Amino acid sequence: MAALAAGALVLTAGCSTDGGSSGTAGVGTPRVPRSSPAAPKPSASPDLPPAKGSVRVVSTLTEGLDSPWGLAALPGGDLLVSSRDKGTITRIDGKTGKKTLLGAVPGVSPAGEGGLLGLAVSPTYGADHMIYAYFTTESDNRIARMQYDENGTTPGRLLGAPDTILRGIPKGSIHNGGRIAFGPDHMLYAGTGESGDDGLAQDKKSLAGKILRMTPDGEPLHGNPAADSVVYSYGHRNVQGLAWDGHGQLWASEFGQDTWDELNRIVPGGNYGWPEAEGKAGKKGFIDPVAQWKTSEASPSGLAFAKGSLWMAGLRGKRLWRIPLSGGDREPLAAPQSFLEGKYGRLRTVLAAGGDKLWLVTSNTDTRGTPKPGDDRILVLAVR
Repeated sequence: MAALAAGALVLTAGCSTDGGSSGTAGVGTPRVPRSSPAAPKPSASPDLPPAKGSVRVVSTLTEGLDSPWGLAALPGGDLLVSSRDKGTITRIDGKTGKKTLLGAVPGVSPAGEGGLLGLAVSPTYGADHMIYAYFTTESDNRIARMQYDENGTTPGRLLGAPDTILRGIPKGSIHNGGRIAFGPDHMLYAGTGESGDDGLAQDKKSLAGKILRMTPDGEPLHGNPAADSVVYSYGHRNVQGLAWDGHGQLWASEFGQDTWDELNRIVPGGNYGWPEAEGKAGKKGFIDPVAQWKTSEASPSGLAFAKGSLWMAGLRGKRLWRIPLSGGDREPLAAPQSFLEGKYGRLRTVLAAGGDKLWLVTSNTDTRGTPKPGDDRILVLAVR
């Protein structure tokens, strides 16, 4: 692999104060006990992607969504989408795009960048029918799970009462994080923001400005960097996307401030520098991002892995970024490419749909975009 040239990665593409994000990842290994190792074991190396890729919009799955944020796939191919501002969860038929309102999540308090954010489906959904949600309340950000009654007959009343598994994540008018996803180890990961208080990102006792790792019940794993803590990595400004590559390596997209947005390779216990470092600062004790973008070209949100590349949605940048991975995990195979620039406006969430397909959610009804007829929508993409 070392013989493959990895194009110079002096990138100009980034992010500042601009909305939230999402990314998600699949699950595929047996459930790990509470004393599991801190990181998933890597799988066999996949084939390397081409240095140059392509994106084709296959179809529009559905339209008319209000402030969509989180996206999660149900077994069988249907989707769940959250409305940040309405605090509701809607099911989208994966073939016809038909929308069915499941209900509102009690306690959601939308304001600024807060509201009903990330969604995840239980790795044991076939047995428990549990949906997980990250949301803002009057006092904090928290994660709760609800049982979805698929046999219910009354739209809008298909969700059980929320069972809060983690509370006390600091909230703010900006930087609430919000992405949640189950990893290959069947543990739940969450990306949080520093809520506008820079100092919290370096405070290991705070849940703000972190990536968290916990059991499906919200408990810390003893294999985490600190005993009895859900903190997995720290020094983050506002994590908006989470995804795992074919090796089981975790990646995260993150808002910078005025200069650089970031794509980070996450290691347990890693300090990613905020507020002491932004972008590739080269400062001792901090982990530099693998890639960086000017804030006008990214404001990275959701993150997904497909066909050997990471795919990153951009809010302010209004484009989809492709980052081909070399297999060595430390540097991309080639410089990132951008697609769909300006064509669909702000892009919020991207989710792998299997094979060469992605689902992509626009974000033009979040008060920061310019909605067009049909916004917001879920697009089906074919990628290479």
